[in-house]
Amino acid sequence: MRLLPQSLFGRLALIILSGLLLAQLLSTLLQFHDRGQRLFQASGMQSAERIAEIVRLLGDEGVAERQRLIAILNVPPLRVSLSTPVWPDQGPLIAGSPSAEFHDRLQGLLGARYTIHVAVSDQSVKSTLNEASGHMMNMVNMRARMGMTAPEALVFFAQVQLGDGAWVTFENQIDDEIFASSATLLVNLVVLIIIVLLASLIAVRVATRPLTLLAKQADKLGSDINQPPMAETGPTEMRHASHALNTMQSRLQRFIEDRSRLLTAISHDLKTPITRMRLRAEMLDDAEQRNNFTRNLDEMQAITSETLDFLRADDARENLQAVDICALLETIKDDAAELDQRVEIKSCQLSPYPARPLALKRCIVNLVENAIKYAGSAVISASESDNTILISICDSGPGIPEQQLDTVFEPFFRLETSRSRKTGGTGLGLSIARNIALSHGGDLQLVNRREGGLKATLTLLRHT
Repeated sequence: MRLLPQSLFGRLALIILSGLLLAQLLSTLLQFHDRGQRLFQASGMQSAERIAEIVRLLGDEGVAERQRLIAILNVPPLRVSLSTPVWPDQGPLIAGSPSAEFHDRLQGLLGARYTIHVAVSDQSVKSTLNEASGHMMNMVNMRARMGMTAPEALVFFAQVQLGDGAWVTFENQIDDEIFASSATLLVNLVVLIIIVLLASLIAVRVATRPLTLLAKQADKLGSDINQPPMAETGPTEMRHASHALNTMQSRLQRFIEDRSRLLTAISHDLKTPITRMRLRAEMLDDAEQRNNFTRNLDEMQAITSETLDFLRADDARENLQAVDICALLETIKDDAAELDQRVEIKSCQLSPYPARPLALKRCIVNLVENAIKYAGSAVISASESDNTILISICDSGPGIPEQQLDTVFEPFFRLETSRSRKTGGTGLGLSIARNIALSHGGDLQLVNRREGGLKATLTLLRHT
């Protein structure tokens, strides 16, 4: 999916953070709900106990004494008054509702001989009793019930009929300070979530960083096999992977060294018989045969030399150096001018690039010679953007059939099949050029130009 992050770190972070956020959200909701329920239960029990005590006290007194006690007890947050029944018919209480729980607690404390009416609301008793006839507000603000916000007022209402038939009305408003700690609890949970998220991000970064280092080390080996071995540290799996990479690098180094020694021996051993055959050819009396032998020996020596160049193209023994590519192109242009070959540098604005100078020059020279061979001239341009260097060599020659644009990079493949070096060469120039490009972590591509001719594009990447 395109919406998923491309990096392993991004995907792991997304999965872990999503799970943690969901778990924390559910935990927070459950905690607030449980806290709200406990606050309601504690408040309702406290109100019921206090009302029951006052009812028992008033039930044993006469009317005059009862008025005097009510005047004393009518102190906020508990308001007590003698009143006639004005309670509308609220119907049966809903089981499990705050009003039903409050009714059951108060009835249990007073006993069945008392008739009681109760309600729980977030409004004052006047507004509650002035609700539409036949309807009693019986639900509490849900946010307050969950404990997430402090209600403006949490009021327990009750009307109790005393033994002599008198009714006493109670309005107990719970102090909203008991809900004040919910804001602190919310802040604490937010801080906890932030800490957990940061710890998770750090853990994911620590877990994925070794993979990033391993990928960078493997990428560096593509351009320089003589990179220092990777440190075999970290978790067990990372140490095993680092050891495997270092072992592979060591084996490749030994293979390249063995091949280099073999190439040196072949180069040395071939020079002697070719030289002997050349001397013997010079002793031939027949001029035509002598010229044929000499031409064949020259071609054999050229093929041998270019074959060795092809095998050495990815040899990493040459040290990396900061190369001024623009100056290198000027040198190639001057060398071509000495041979009466026309090479034009259209544009070049590049900063120094770390490369193997001789190998890079051989790569560009092969492309330039290929353009001169088929078109008589070459036009070079170089540019850089987003850490990518593009060097283009264009010609106005016949181009290459589309189906053979990749085939020409195969060793010894030639579009011209006469095997004459004057017309087709040995078929190794482009192979050598691409090998050098790949050894620098780049690439080489060929395309036919719309206006005619061929365009070779050498791509080099700057490793950050």
